[in-house]
Amino acid sequence: MSARSLRLALSWLTVLPVRLDAAELDARTAARAIRWAPVVGLLVGAAGAAVLGGLTGLDVPGLVAGLLTVGFLALATRGMHVDGLADTADGLGCYGPPERALAVMRDGGAGPFAVVTLVVVLGAQAAALATLTREPWALMLAAATGRAAFAWPCRRGVPAARPEGLGALVAGSQPWWVAPAWWVALAAASVPVTAWRGPLAVAVAALVTVLVAAHTRRRLGGTSGDVLGAVNEVSVLAVLVVLAA
Repeated sequence: MSARSLRLALSWLTVLPVRLDAAELDARTAARAIRWAPVVGLLVGAAGAAVLGGLTGLDVPGLVAGLLTVGFLALATRGMHVDGLADTADGLGCYGPPERALAVMRDGGAGPFAVVTLVVVLGAQAAALATLTREPWALMLAAATGRAAFAWPCRRGVPAARPEGLGALVAGSQPWWVAPAWWVALAAASVPVTAWRGPLAVAVAALVTVLVAAHTRRRLGGTSGDVLGAVNEVSVLAVLVVLAA
């Protein structure tokens, strides 16, 4: 994995002022950037953990601290993953063929399915963080696991749902083992700190990712950038809920 692909991952997935020339953006670099995504997730998670710890140190109530941390994470990622979750929820919630669902997702507005999904997912993330204020590693594990989920709907054999956008650039770009390899690595790395809780959380997140990716492929005909955002957010939620339980 090259430095250029790491720079692309940082540019895509964070608000850091990392810039690439258009000539540097090609399918090969984009594919490698997807493999760097969990590393970027660790960085984002560490920043979020610092925010959560700082708020806790100021005696901010746990739920308020959790909500503010979730808001910080959205800002740190330009709201891209949250937007993908909302668009995917609206697309899956509409009736009609894949073309209709993709048109709803492309519209950009937030319908009732998007609103309810955002309230539930982000609210549950915040509530889980409220119980994990003294476990900063939890958010790092969750954020890295969420970004590891990108590779699964981008694996070879899964087409792009539409011919433009991020999904079209990275669809079918990943060997099938990339996501499982990251899941195993993250689960193993979490053992010294979490004992059995970390591996269980990663396993539940992996299962959720596989199910969501299968449903979106069946419903939309393939993958898209919005689907990547959706699997990230639900994976983060799964890890935090298991760790908080």
